[in-house]
Amino acid sequence: MAASPTIDLDQTFDHSTTTHSYQIRWTSLGDPATQPVIFIHGTPWSSQVWTNYAQSFSKYFHVYLFDNPGFGASPLGKPLPGKADAISKELALDAGLSQQSAIFATLLEHWAKEWQQKPHVIAHDHGGLMALRAHIIHGCEYASLCLINVVAIGPFGQPLFKLVAENESVFTALTGPVFEGVVEAYIRDASYRGLDKETMEMLKSQWISTEEGRIGFVRQMVQANSRSTEEVECRYSEVGRKMPVRIIWGQEDVWIPVETAARLKAKLNAQDVVLIEGAGHLVMYDQEGKLGVELGWWLSQVCHL
Repeated sequence: MAASPTIDLDQTFDHSTTTHSYQIRWTSLGDPATQPVIFIHGTPWSSQVWTNYAQSFSKYFHVYLFDNPGFGASPLGKPLPGKADAISKELALDAGLSQQSAIFATLLEHWAKEWQQKPHVIAHDHGGLMALRAHIIHGCEYASLCLINVVAIGPFGQPLFKLVAENESVFTALTGPVFEGVVEAYIRDASYRGLDKETMEMLKSQWISTEEGRIGFVRQMVQANSRSTEEVECRYSEVGRKMPVRIIWGQEDVWIPVETAARLKAKLNAQDVVLIEGAGHLVMYDQEGKLGVELGWWLSQVCHL
């Protein structure tokens, strides 16, 4: 599948916590009078993985795209003046994705001022954990939740995560073609069918084109190695009682085994699990059409509830 034309994230949401300031880049497509649909990306991706779907569904919904801090067009959060020394390594790494989830909850609250209906949320990879944390901890309400090859239940950790975490300085020191090779190999492993050159360039460019990107990629690997869901996993059973939940999984995912889908369905009280053959972790590239059909069917069902 050829890479899609990019969608310009032409809006900025400024937000500050007690330690950091953030500038989240976002945009919306479609008629604001229609029901909102929010796409959430994971790591090491950006909102651009949702371009084709956002354009298609914007004919029927008010679609929102955004880049998490440190991904795509959104810079990493900056320490507030005088706060740098008070930020622990654990807070800086944000292993539980708590900062990103809290920022998403605040962003959703900002958007919701214009809404008449709850949003449908579609999340991939660690975007799933973000959406679940925002709902369980921050009280964000959704009309429905669709989780695609998500990070949500343990155990976590690919061998590369552990290797990078234990040798962070070595990987941070890598530059040029050697570092690019590491990034490309990692991304390639997420696709079952393989990625064309244009798509690969789009997915890896944010990590190899700048010093900040290179450091950010290593940071994501270290973060992933210490990821935890303990704070929210004990409350997952509440989710499916409050809204319709669907789980979609690329059957050949080598990052998160397909068996995880059934475990997650049971924990969340989800309505169903859809397995897509011939797709790995990047199901939106491996089986674009099949995923589009499943998302379209799901939204058509939950919009009539």
